[in-house]
Amino acid sequence: MDEKQVKEVTQDTTTKLLELLDVSAEVSSEVSKDDEGFTASIIINPDSEAGLLIGSHGTTLNAIQSFISLTLKQKTGEWVRIMLDVGEWRQKHNEQLEELAQQAASRARETGEAQHLYNLSPSQRRVVHMALSKEEGIESSSEGEGAGRYLVVTPVSE
Repeated sequence: MDEKQVKEVTQDTTTKLLELLDVSAEVSSEVSKDDEGFTASIIINPDSEAGLLIGSHGTTLNAIQSFISLTLKQKTGEWVRIMLDVGEWRQKHNEQLEELAQQAASRARETGEAQHLYNLSPSQRRVVHMALSKEEGIESSSEGEGAGRYLVVTPVSE
């Protein structure tokens, strides 16, 4: 399959899902391919019902994202990394996480002590790790297991 075919299947799958949910929305998607495979960015702009699609703390949004990913695997035979956003909620949420990362980095620098960030999902920890990877003099790591996993922001002595 090429990018155009994956994009068509992505658009079709997302549109059909929204129809089944009886949600009227504009769907746009972009598909790219790199060494790791296909990545599809899907943006849903609902006429209403954005809260229904997002759910509490993005749980419904993440479930829809997983559903679309599994459906695309069945239809294309390949895993497609899905990045789903509804009404720019994920974009705004990621910006908040990046701000949290900057605050933790500042506190770590000021105090010289490691800062712990709890109650983050794996995808949220990834956003914070990516934001901190650009910070000089700061390291981040994840510690713990399962639901108790947390992120540690540590100043690096030079």
